Amino acid sequence: MAALQTPEFWVAVGFLLLMGILAKPALKAITTGLDGRAEKIKASLDEAASLREELQSLLADYQRRQRDATREVDEMLANAQAEVERTAKEAADALADSLKRREQLALDKIAQAEADAMQAVRNTAIEVAVSATQRVLTEQLDDAAAAQLIDSAIAELPAKLH
Repeated sequence: MAALQTPEFWVAVGFLLLMGILAKPALKAITTGLDGRAEKIKASLDEAASLREELQSLLADYQRRQRDATREVDEMLANAQAEVERTAKEAADALADSLKRREQLALDKIAQAEADAMQAVRNTAIEVAVSATQRVLTEQLDDAAAAQLIDSAIAELPAKLH
């Protein structure tokens, strides 16, 4: 009991009582501060999670758009390739048709030239034959035979005209 009479003991008891009295509000203030800080951290984490979800949604949307754009480009390329092939085929067909027409035109010109040449040969042959006949007739035909040939030709003329 002598220890109860010392001032150090009572200072220690007073200090402990003061600490006990002050500990409750201090503990409450510390707990409230930590709870507030925990709420702020939780709110930040929730906001970060919300932003992450939004960004993932945007990423998925952009990836879908990229796939759509890639598909559209592929379709455009396929359509362009088909158009090129169709145009090339049409051009080849048009060229073939043009070559056929030119070939036919050339054949027609050759045939016409052959016909003209044959006609020229015939005309020359006729002229030569007429000239030779005229020469033969003038040299070998007398006036009486010539008059008789002219009379018979005049007589046959109405039958040959109709």
